Amino acid sequence: MKKRTLAIAFSLVLAVIATGCGNNEGGSGGKADAAAPSANDSAPAASDKPAQAKKIIVGTGTKFPKVAFLDENGKLTGFDVELVREIDKRLPQYEFELQTLEFSNILLSLETKKIDFGAHEFEKNPERTEKYLFNKVPYAHWKNKIIVAKDNDSVHSLDDLAGKKVLTSATSAEAQILENYNKDHEKKINIVYQNGAANDTVSQISTGRVDATLGADFVLPLIDPQGKLKTVGEPLSEADILFVFRKGDAESQKLADDIDGAIQEIKADGTLGKLSTQWLGQDFTK
Repeated sequence: MKKRTLAIAFSLVLAVIATGCGNNEGGSGGKADAAAPSANDSAPAASDKPAQAKKIIVGTGTKFPKVAFLDENGKLTGFDVELVREIDKRLPQYEFELQTLEFSNILLSLETKKIDFGAHEFEKNPERTEKYLFNKVPYAHWKNKIIVAKDNDSVHSLDDLAGKKVLTSATSAEAQILENYNKDHEKKINIVYQNGAANDTVSQISTGRVDATLGADFVLPLIDPQGKLKTVGEPLSEADILFVFRKGDAESQKLADDIDGAIQEIKADGTLGKLSTQWLGQDFTK
């Protein structure tokens, strides 16, 4: 689509402003990320989206290594981020804009209509299904396990964590596992909620400030390349990974259905498996 000179100039001004704002993860307001180029990049190509494309705000984070994070140049990227961008290319009726948030604020922002869907490796579980809509076609599958320090040989199950400190993120699927355990057991796990980055998790466990965390099977080599931690015991849960939308909302249902169609295409042509291998180390999409 050809652009008039004035429109191109205006787009460049907006790109410079967006670059100056940066993509650091903030509080509930977050930061928008429209894949704006850095000051060192060339001028952006004209958008191939139709003028009537519907703007969709996608909530994600910046602290999940290889999934949703800021690279050394401050660019928002990762498996979920690049998948969202690939889906956006295949749905000309929409224009996606990524908005970064603290992980614990993504679902709240969805409920308050500040974003249109969440993309942050959301595991489908019964508690979330009661409140939120998930699309139907999973883009990944994972198993949650206990993660402890490499020299810890005393923990093999949740029962072994009773009375101990276990680090997790509020509103996460792993937090739900720990909370469900405490509901059913007299001796409780001491749940420590945090929004810290992955390197803080490794530090807290390896130095003994907390005893363990829970995480998906692909997470450990991503957050702990030096091998200070290890997984133990049998998987605590196994689930599909999907995007999360507002429940009881006809427009959200239509968006979820359209995204499912795009994911089917991305799976069929091998792009999804390639993205998983590139970012997560192997194909976790099957």
